[in-house]
Amino acid sequence: MTTEPPHGATPPCLHDHFSTAHEARGLQLPAWRQRVGHFLDVPITNADLARGFHGTIDSYRNADLTFMDCSTDVLSQTRTGARISTDAVRSFVFHVLVDGSMETRTGLHPKRVALQTRPGILALDMGQPMHMTRTDCRVLAFFMPRALLETVLPEPESVHGSAIEYDAPLARLIPAQIAHLARHMGQMSAAESYEAMRACALLIGAAFGKQARLTGNARAAVRAAAFAQVRRYIDENLYETALTPDEVLRASPLSRPTLYRLFESEGGLAAYIRNRRLSQAAEDLRRYPHKPVVEIAYGLGFGSPSDFNRAFRRAYEMSPLDFRQFTLLDAR
Repeated sequence: MTTEPPHGATPPCLHDHFSTAHEARGLQLPAWRQRVGHFLDVPITNADLARGFHGTIDSYRNADLTFMDCSTDVLSQTRTGARISTDAVRSFVFHVLVDGSMETRTGLHPKRVALQTRPGILALDMGQPMHMTRTDCRVLAFFMPRALLETVLPEPESVHGSAIEYDAPLARLIPAQIAHLARHMGQMSAAESYEAMRACALLIGAAFGKQARLTGNARAAVRAAAFAQVRRYIDENLYETALTPDEVLRASPLSRPTLYRLFESEGGLAAYIRNRRLSQAAEDLRRYPHKPVVEIAYGLGFGSPSDFNRAFRRAYEMSPLDFRQFTLLDAR
């Protein structure tokens, strides 16, 4: 049975081909940056311009899903907190490494590092920062909305920056599905392409859920609900100076070991609270351009302006004032 796209419609699958091959050497990497610049930053040096750059993208978009087949030379791409604060891109993307290698750094502090040197899959939440460095490689990418991913992976933001290889039973099903999609995408009807993209993306999401033990049974559902409840409590109390791991523990029905295990992938509960406060500080810097930085720092529980500045620089690689200036310029 074929699953129809949202609202029962079957829109055409839109195909777009992009290549830097027809650009002059010094314009090749800038052309790539312009192509992906609506959601990614691509740093360019004079050496990059002189070397030239080969990159191709075949993208297939159908309703709320997008599939991309990408080949590139050595490349660095970032999605910064400053960029996230000024755009509306919040989809999830699974990067399927076919050839080459990638190193991806995610999170604020400490960073999660995923080094992929053989075929595998990386999960990214476009609502969170990341920095990716590729060698010459081929990558397939599935973009999907959060609501769809949540049907197989509760709390999907928790796997941001995680990678899996094809050694688990569920993950072993993925390569054949992807190969079929990549080989036949151009010949499929709109309904067929939507179903194929959806099936592949959900299979990948389920594999990440299985690895994170966030899907498949009542115990996992309880764990995911508890995780969500704690995250909501933290978000609702970011401006309370008394918000600490011990305070969260007192407000939670979970035991200390269970609560701490839930936040292992975030660098620990204390790191998660600090990073949520930093994320809120970034949002406040953008939304309230005339609010003093020191007022934002104290309001979010930082002990001093210098503590706040150091933590913010570690997370965003720029000072709070530079971040505010960046967001103001980008909004013009």
